[in-house]
Amino acid sequence: MAETAGGQVTDTAVPAVPPAVEDPARIVEMAARGMLVSYWARQRGDAPAVLSPRGNRTFEELNANANRLVHLLRGAGLSAGSPVALLCGNIPQFIETVVACQRAGFRYTPINWHLAADEVAYILDDCDAEALVIEAQFLEKVAGAQTPLLKARLCVGGSAEGFADFDQGLQSQSGDDPADPVLGKSMLYTSGTTGRPKGVIKEGAPILLPQGEGTRANYQAGDVQLLCGPAYHAAPLAFDIAIPLASGAAVSMMERFDPAEALTLIARQRVTHSHMVPTMFQRLLALPPEIKQQADTSSLRLVIHGAAPVTPEVKRAMIDWWGPIFYEYYASTEASANIGITSEEWLERPGSVGRLLPEFGACVLDEQGKPCAPGVPGQVSFRQPATGRVSYFKADEKNREVFSGDYYTVGDIGYVDEDGYLFLTGRSAETIISGGVNIYPQEIDNALQRHPAVRQSCTVGVPSVDWGEDVRGVVSLNPGYEPSQELTDALIAMARDTLAPYKVPREIDYLDDIPISPAGKTERRKVREHYWQGRARGI
Repeated sequence: MAETAGGQVTDTAVPAVPPAVEDPARIVEMAARGMLVSYWARQRGDAPAVLSPRGNRTFEELNANANRLVHLLRGAGLSAGSPVALLCGNIPQFIETVVACQRAGFRYTPINWHLAADEVAYILDDCDAEALVIEAQFLEKVAGAQTPLLKARLCVGGSAEGFADFDQGLQSQSGDDPADPVLGKSMLYTSGTTGRPKGVIKEGAPILLPQGEGTRANYQAGDVQLLCGPAYHAAPLAFDIAIPLASGAAVSMMERFDPAEALTLIARQRVTHSHMVPTMFQRLLALPPEIKQQADTSSLRLVIHGAAPVTPEVKRAMIDWWGPIFYEYYASTEASANIGITSEEWLERPGSVGRLLPEFGACVLDEQGKPCAPGVPGQVSFRQPATGRVSYFKADEKNREVFSGDYYTVGDIGYVDEDGYLFLTGRSAETIISGGVNIYPQEIDNALQRHPAVRQSCTVGVPSVDWGEDVRGVVSLNPGYEPSQELTDALIAMARDTLAPYKVPREIDYLDDIPISPAGKTERRKVREHYWQGRARGI
């Protein structure tokens, strides 16, 4: 694939590369040190590793730049275990930073760039960041952040007071592999019902091996993975970046998902793999018939999808269009259980997300912690592993609440059939899933209740054809206030000032009284049921 002087990718197809030299022992050794990109740089150095509108990288170039960043950050005082925060879009420098952290032993935290400034500041402080790599367009989001532990501040695509230029900083460093590589790990943040994000820690650092012949992914020389979603999210970070790069495949980065452009890239670059969410399927299916008819998706061999339930109608339409190449998984930031379903299995059991295999410790439990009988809904639960246990960073009370027992749950409700296949029937009352993103209503309630008119707030998810669920604010008012469009606009504006855009309610409804339990808790489920009557939420 060629690149113009302006960094734009041309229509030239990805060149073929020779197959890797088989050396299993060497691969395992380098994987244990986070050095698989270095391995591929030796085996297929001229092959593309990153394809992007902002410029391409071969494996040799990606490896050298990652090494330069390791040397730069170590020179600033970072060492194995040091936390590194990233606030970048889908750009090559994001991947360079991740690869550098993987081999320097750093604990890296990609931050959702949709978040409001105070949310970003909280994560920067909470993760104890010693280095920050930020894209210039997001500098305003950290303007007021208190970051006393930072030893290195690097800016991509611009300059700012207190920040060094990322690319210029790399130029002064050696591109040689570090003499003492150490496997790093990620700490991703997930929101909780209390409204504050929590860092998810897993003991140890997982060793990622190439997913080549004999695996589901079956990466081969010359394969291309299309990154459609935000790189900061757990699933794209794993499925679209870490796994393909570890397997010697190229990553093609879309800065924003556009369905027509995705089809163009699939045909132009002969894309073989991708990871998507149901909203992307809906947008692809909504394209004009002539665009879909002309699309060449014959190069695709595997499309993984998850993050939110997909309606049977949408999934069946995608299988009819692209063929039985879809693999649906069920997981979360906290739980990475081996649960998934092929297209062939799904066609036999539409709506299932996969079989619960006893050896992986996932099950459906009732309120007493006992397994539910087939067909009986309960909490989808995960067994804590003997090693690699999960916990929340700096959240002892929440850890005792969620992770202290043999099993834990992230709030999903479902049932299994007679053969052990899981069907999700909804989420716990506290969680909204919109476009594949978890949104926790307490955070929105906190924002709405700052307005003097609001006595109580009970944010819920309501049915949405495009997003699965939309955020709906439901409030009761203090004496002296009446519902009006002016008040609705004021409440939405207040929420927009402190929340990420995707968390802001699209509409506000008014109730005289919001139901309260005898224990004094808002009965969110009762409010939500009004909007979901006659519909199976989440399916």
